Amino acid sequence: MQDFIAVFLSAFVALFLARKVATIIGLVDKPCARKKHRGNIPLVGGLSIYLALCTLFMFHSDWLPDFPLYMLCVTLLLVIGVIDDRFDLPVLPRFAVQMIVGCLMMYSGLYLSSLGSVLFGHELLLGGFGYVITLFAVCGAINAFNMVDGIDGLLGSLSCIAFCSLFFLFYSGGERQLGLWSLCMMVATLPYLFLNLGIPLGKKFKVFMGDAGSTVIGFTVLWLLVLASQGETAVMHPVTALWLIALPLMDMIAIMLRRFLRGDSPFKADRGHLHHILMSSGLTSRQSLMIITFAALLLAAIGIISDRNNVSQSMMLGLFFLTFIAYFYFMPRIGKVVQLRRRTHSSRLVAKLPNRIVQRR
Repeated sequence: MQDFIAVFLSAFVALFLARKVATIIGLVDKPCARKKHRGNIPLVGGLSIYLALCTLFMFHSDWLPDFPLYMLCVTLLLVIGVIDDRFDLPVLPRFAVQMIVGCLMMYSGLYLSSLGSVLFGHELLLGGFGYVITLFAVCGAINAFNMVDGIDGLLGSLSCIAFCSLFFLFYSGGERQLGLWSLCMMVATLPYLFLNLGIPLGKKFKVFMGDAGSTVIGFTVLWLLVLASQGETAVMHPVTALWLIALPLMDMIAIMLRRFLRGDSPFKADRGHLHHILMSSGLTSRQSLMIITFAALLLAAIGIISDRNNVSQSMMLGLFFLTFIAYFYFMPRIGKVVQLRRRTHSSRLVAKLPNRIVQRR
């Protein structure tokens, strides 16, 4: 319990200290046509999580295999993320650092060597190709969590779901220390989540995660997913990892695919993410957050229950692909249908208005 309190307090104190520094040096998110928030918001969520990691490293450096190398990786991601938050870097230097930390991760011996028994009971061993797949996985996880950070509370909530799921899988699978480490990561995220949502201090102390934080979280989740599905520390099937981060992953792939089909750059920012679709349908930010969080919980639960009940891995993979196809096809259309119904309803109200005025006269 003392470890969790120390992690929570270090992250909480770091937020307040970093807020003041961020305002002075311009490490803030400014409103623009694509960003609808009010005022300049400090981008310090990543710094608070990093300080919590340093605290955890001081007390329990043995909880995570290759903890020093992991800290080197997240330090690199944090530095490039802070620079990006301040000066808005192009894609290339960010991508280069992501590749570097991916290589460092594989240097420790942590990589995807197997995708499990997804070929109708036959194990799909990757051999040397596993290193390439691991690099794609690192970049994919980092950018999935980075791109999903679009409304208050969303990144924090999805991160907590992933870390809590990993805690359960590690702990129930006999990897107690890795389970506690995952739980500490969830605890480290809570102070940011509370302030981001204005709980309990209101909007005056609001903070954002920034690219520094979202990339650190994405990389950390991926590091834990590989530990949980490969080698001696494996406590789940590799395909289960897809379900634990299903919504960030599906949202990223779907929106990049839509951009590509339109002839745009996959990295071009737009308002086509799931939370944008829900809000354009008339839902508030909090309502959208609740729906997405519930969906993420449901998908993670499906993955965990299927894993623990030894459901066929090929069936789990097939069901995930069907879920993605349904998500890709129906979500934009549902948004358009709801918008059309709202416009039709508004037009009817406007049409009835003159008749009501005449009747009153």
